[in-house]
Order: sequence, then C-alpha cells, then structure tokens
Amino acid sequence: MRVSVLFLAVYLCTWPLMSQAKLSTAGSTLQPLQAPNGTAVSKPFAFPLQLEMRVPFDPTAFPNGLNSYLLYELYLTNFAQTPITLNRIEVLDADVTGAPPIGSFDATQLKAMVQVYGAMKTADPKEKLTLPPGQSVVVFMSVVVNRKAPMPSKLIHRVIAADSMVQGAEISTRHNALHVLSPPVEGTDWLAADGPSNDEDNHHRRGIIVLDGRTVDSRRYAIDWKRVKNEVSFAGDSRDVTSYFSYGQAVLAVANGRVFMARDGLPNNIPGHNEAFHPAVPLTLDTVSGNTIVLDLGSGQFVYYMHLKPGSVLVRSGDFVRKGQMLARIGASGDAREPHLHFEVTTSSTLLFGEGVPYLIDHFRTQGGGGGQPVIHVNELPLGKSVVSFGDPEHE
Repeated sequence: MRVSVLFLAVYLCTWPLMSQAKLSTAGSTLQPLQAPNGTAVSKPFAFPLQLEMRVPFDPTAFPNGLNSYLLYELYLTNFAQTPITLNRIEVLDADVTGAPPIGSFDATQLKAMVQVYGAMKTADPKEKLTLPPGQSVVVFMSVVVNRKAPMPSKLIHRVIAADSMVQGAEISTRHNALHVLSPPVEGTDWLAADGPSNDEDNHHRRGIIVLDGRTVDSRRYAIDWKRVKNEVSFAGDSRDVTSYFSYGQAVLAVANGRVFMARDGLPNNIPGHNEAFHPAVPLTLDTVSGNTIVLDLGSGQFVYYMHLKPGSVLVRSGDFVRKGQMLARIGASGDAREPHLHFEVTTSSTLLFGEGVPYLIDHFRTQGGGGGQPVIHVNELPLGKSVVSFGDPEHE
C-alpha cells in the first residue's frame, strides 16, 4: 500500500514537467533515445497538437465546367496553453494512405481563407494565422477537383503548424441530393453576384450567423441575380428602382412543388449602398428577406426567392406550382440595396435557420473569355461573377 502511495506521489509531482513537453503528433508512443553512455531511454509522454478540428456541415460536390467544387467551413480551436501558428492545411483522401493531397493551402493562401470571429480584427493578415490559447477561427475551404478524376467519397484534413501537425475532421463529399432545377429568371445578361465562390468579400459565402446556439450559413451557395448591360445594373437615376434592369423581371418556379410560404406587402427601398442605404421598414428576422416565396423541393430542401416587388406575388401558401410558372416579379424589398433576386436552397423552411446546399440548373450559357463563343452548361451550378443567359438563343 505504501509503495502505491509513493508511486502516485512521484507521478503527480512529475506531471507538470511532462505536460510542458513540446506537443507533437507522436501521441503517447514512447520514442527511443540514446543516453551519453549508449543506454536507450524514452522521451517523456506528450499529447498530440491540442487543436480541435471540426466541420459542422459536410459539403456536397457540384460541377461547373472542367471541375467539381467543394465549399465548406473548417473550424479550428486552440486548446493548448501556447499559441499555434498555421503553416499549411492539406486535404487528403480518407480511404487512401500515402496518396498526395487532394488540396493543399500554404500560409499565403490561408491568409485569405481564415476568418476570426468574436475578436478584434487585425490589420496584419499574418496575425490571423496565429491562434492564441482559446482562440477559434473558421477556415473557408474550397477544394477543386478535375471532373476527369474521381471525387473521393471521404476526405480528412491535416493541419501543419510551426513545429507539429494533426490530422482529423473527416467529412463526406456527397451529403445532400443535388436537385436539378430550371432557371429562376429568363433572358440574357444575368450577373451571378456573390454566387458560389471562396472570395474573401463574398457576403453570402462568409454569411455565418448563430441561431439557437449553433452556427449556420443558409447563404453558402446563394446567388443575387442582377441583370446588367455593359457591366452596370441600371441606366438613369440610381435612386429610382425602375432605372434598374432587374426591376419587374419575372421570377419563375424552378421545379414542380408546393408553396410552403408566400409573403407580400412590404414596400420597395430607395436604392442605395453603404451609408446611402435606408430600408423602407426596420430590418428584423421577419422583414430582412422582404417579400418572399418559399418552395418545398422535397427531401428536406427548400427554395427561397427574396426581395420581390410589392404587389407582384401570384401564389399563396399551399399552392402547387409547375416548373417555369411565373411566381412574382423582382423588387427591392427587405435588405435589398438595389433591385435583385436573392435565390438560395437550404435545409430548413425557416428563414436563415437552414444550411445552404448546392443545386444544379438544367441549362444555361456563360460568356466566353476574351470575347469567345458562349460556353454551354448542362446540369451545373453557376459560379460567382459569371454573366449568365437562359433560354434558347435562337428565340431571344
């Protein structure tokens, strides 16, 4: 009994020294060392890198052109007592050992991918990569895979810090069904503003909020459809909604389905950006989307049409609509700085509470680079900043 107590006392006294040892990926494995006299000794016990890694919502790959894309968020939290500096993040096929990374992001790339929430923002992007004890960051991930290569069904992440690394946060790449939809608008010259991309200034992509105690991003794949001519969205008085090429354009049902919710009656805003924006009604969770239609796609997915023209909503809750049917017209109600159609697909019938999921549009064209021929897309998702045309070009 005395021997056991003595051993426990020695163990507890040496524990603080052991806990201060440099953390590594060696885990609890004892590594042999050579003492000066040649006798083999062992390294003290050391925990792996104390960095929590998680992906709250697994992505689903979607196609565009020659590639498939995965957009998702990797959350990192430093549980160590010392800072952790991120040097590289690698994305690996979880089912293949020793294969080269599917994606690899160095410190230069990570500066634009890492975002700190709940702390004072730093002017130096380098500082975002050093996590003080207790700090959490979100890494906005974009993994691009050539469509000729198979997309792994599962991926795992390797975070490489200044003097150690850790591997974890396994995800699937086919989390949701990809619904094939028809276009939500018609005609030519539609800018997919803040559409799917990993751009640092994309307010949809970076649209994480906390509701019911959890983070969520319903706008992850949202598109603000704006009609443009010569790269501008209006002609004439910028404060007049009717000056905008999008205003009053038809909004169409993208699939057969039941209308879950339809709301009308909120006024248009006077167009204006930044300090010039003054909403016509106070913005709340009830008014932020403006006049809105929600269409139930089935399989737990819902289509949102937002910022509709007052008095233009043609359907009611419970109505069954058919693909291509006119539902309303584009306006500037709710949180709309100028007339446009905010379009998204999420996993919830409650505004903002769902996770944004990708979808496909059955047929569209984008402008070719350098004035080349238009590129035809079949069953793909438009990328952000694309200028898109819908319909048959012979009848436009």
